[in-house]
Amino acid sequence: MLTKQEIFMKVLRRAGTILGVSLIIFLINQKIALAADPTGLGGTADSAVDYVWILICAFLVMFMQAGFAMVETGFCRAKNASNLMTKNLFDFVIGSLIFFFVGYAVMMGTDWHGLVGTSGWFMLGDYYDVDKYLNMFWMLVFCATAATIVSGAIAERLKFRAYLIYSIVVSAIIYPIYGHWVWGGGWLAHLPFGAGAVDFAGSGVVHAIGGIVGLAGAMVLGPRFGKFDKNGKPLAIPGHSITLAALGVFILWFGWFGFNPGSTYSAHHLRIAVVAVNTNLAAAAGAMAALLIAKWKTGKWDISMGLNGVLAGLVAITAPCAWVEGWASVIIGLIAGVLVYASIKFIDSRGIDDPVGAISVHGVNGLWGLLAVGLFADGTYGNYSIEAPYITGLFYGNPGQLLAQVISIVVVVAWAFGTGYLTFKLMDKAFGIRVSPEEELQGLDIPEHGMPAYPDFVNTRR
Repeated sequence: MLTKQEIFMKVLRRAGTILGVSLIIFLINQKIALAADPTGLGGTADSAVDYVWILICAFLVMFMQAGFAMVETGFCRAKNASNLMTKNLFDFVIGSLIFFFVGYAVMMGTDWHGLVGTSGWFMLGDYYDVDKYLNMFWMLVFCATAATIVSGAIAERLKFRAYLIYSIVVSAIIYPIYGHWVWGGGWLAHLPFGAGAVDFAGSGVVHAIGGIVGLAGAMVLGPRFGKFDKNGKPLAIPGHSITLAALGVFILWFGWFGFNPGSTYSAHHLRIAVVAVNTNLAAAAGAMAALLIAKWKTGKWDISMGLNGVLAGLVAITAPCAWVEGWASVIIGLIAGVLVYASIKFIDSRGIDDPVGAISVHGVNGLWGLLAVGLFADGTYGNYSIEAPYITGLFYGNPGQLLAQVISIVVVVAWAFGTGYLTFKLMDKAFGIRVSPEEELQGLDIPEHGMPAYPDFVNTRR
């Protein structure tokens, strides 16, 4: 008699066969236009200058993958460095392929009842178009960012094959569907409050998605060995290189000047100056708040908390960066620094192990960024995605925008946690997603990859 796991795997294989046959039939019936000249009629950019601007900003966002790899590796132990580098690499590898084939169609294809896109599979037919290729590449680098956030929250104990499957699900379903609701003409963008739910550069679409899926994964996996004592008290497991972590934060800070200003989608929108300044101010304020709180609470100038404070401020300003004044950016960043410190302590107290603070940095402050739009948007700049010309928050007389943002917050939490938890739980039932205790104690580099990051020095202690 077959075991439950064998039955589950048999069902999965049969479903995969059906999906593969359906995909072949679908492709046969498509009007394949690979030999045609791209039309350039999509209308997403109106000049060569805009094209260059968007692509340069996209390249900066892609370079943020290096920043995430450095931060996560530095905050974790040397015996897992190769594993973390591989996960960050394959987030972009898998995202590049899956988002091109499927994700972009789901996110930006022809809207179906405000829920999902239904055209543009494999970028065929009318989607072989320079404007659509440009837009696809821009959304792709954001997709890879959302995916790679999770690797930090579930570091040092997840099987690599489970991570590959997760990365496919995020790139094909989780990120594109919520992205469609906000950026692809879906139902959240058309809420009858304010200008609908808005998110200028992705506090919710990118960062909250990644952080909350990371929370779900960390809960299914459980904590690392040695993270909590027998009474449940959290114990520090120091990362192996603050130097790498700091380098990663500086790379991310630099890359964010592509992430946020590039979301104007035009070099002709001189608002890019406001966006850049706001981005920088919030990062600095977040670092200052987190560092001072750490000093107050511990008596030490905790550089790791200061680094996470930078990222918290950057995440929080990502949604409102084009719609707020500089003073508001400082407040948003200061609150982000407080939130990241409080959230890290709270998550530890609940027995959840997040080695790099990804849930607090990206999940909690992604939600704060969405809320900040509804409070601080000053009504002096428009929203490029829908008809409403200006975004105005509560403090400037529009409570409707705050309501729209709150609805978006509730939706992204439910969507990201629900789909993330289901993904990790199903994989765990099917084949077990956590490495063996022996592999975890040895470190994942050799058992999973056969290659230590530091062959002359491997520390396999706790």
